[in-house]
Amino acid sequence: MVYIERNNDGAIIAIHDKPGTNLTEKKSLIDDEILEFLNTGNDTDVYSNLLSLSDIGIIRIVEDLINLLVKKNIIHFTELPHDAQDKLINRKQLRNELSKSILLESDDIL
Repeated sequence: MVYIERNNDGAIIAIHDKPGTNLTEKKSLIDDEILEFLNTGNDTDVYSNLLSLSDIGIIRIVEDLINLLVKKNIIHFTELPHDAQDKLINRKQLRNELSKSILLESDDIL
């Protein structure tokens, strides 16, 4: 699912992967209106654009799957290639820092 931004005439002007102030309307990546919007852009490879939009969600699913397999002792983290281990560790650290930052910001609001 993606979040769409519309102009005053109701036409799609942008597609986002996260909700925002004016980004509450969700649509499927294969929605006719999304496909039409992507076809009117400069890039003629619509399916490449759709894959790119879905990559972020798929990456998180793969991370969660790996964590689940490790937790259930189906695989060992050390069995993964070193590059994969490094990338997973870095992403986990980034998520932890982001989480701390979000918590600190919410404390400022209260």
